[in-house]
Amino acid sequence: MSAPILLVEDEPAIADTVVYALATDGFAPHWVASGEAALAAAAATPFALAIVDIGLPDINGLELFRRLHAEHPALPVIFLTARAGEIDRVVGLELGADDYVAKPFSPRELVARVRTVLRRAQRPPAGAAPAATAAAFAVDDERKQIRFHGTPLELSRIEYRLLKVLVERPGRVFSRDELMERAWDDPAASFDRTVDAHVKTLRAKLRAVVAGEDPIVTHRGMGYSLREER
Repeated sequence: MSAPILLVEDEPAIADTVVYALATDGFAPHWVASGEAALAAAAATPFALAIVDIGLPDINGLELFRRLHAEHPALPVIFLTARAGEIDRVVGLELGADDYVAKPFSPRELVARVRTVLRRAQRPPAGAAPAATAAAFAVDDERKQIRFHGTPLELSRIEYRLLKVLVERPGRVFSRDELMERAWDDPAASFDRTVDAHVKTLRAKLRAVVAGEDPIVTHRGMGYSLREER
């Protein structure tokens, strides 16, 4: 069955091009021209991915992302924008968006990015790989390094602190506020979606070592924990 893709774009000419490219490549695109229509569509259909234009007529695309993410936290999102500056890109990715494409763009490139994001988002079949636990990690606090299945991870300072907190207390659910207090230099300057963005990056780095393993558990409305040993 074709993967349903939600396209939120208020320019019909661009939307027609993207819809055609997605349909030609085997997807099932659903186009809406406003944020409110996107929220209604997402509530009615389990989309595999959403492509969201930042410059919408009713709801800013970043705000739409926040609302979509609150209701559908597993929905991957790719942003589109016509703006030349980097601020939207930085804010969008910090919020936890999966990718970002600036206009004008090649429809084939966008479709390729859709496929890449969907591959990253796919979960392995049940039993395909053993669940990673704290035993898979080794923390070297002197070197500020964490190994996963023996492989050293390339981590930023915040990523190191965040993962270390989780590894040292497997099974313990940390709220976003707790994680910000422990991992950020200035928690007051950050917001909870920043934690989500860093967790998403950590998951990608862990899967790059062992495909299919996801030792970080999301507790919806509560926070995150590291999977306990079974």
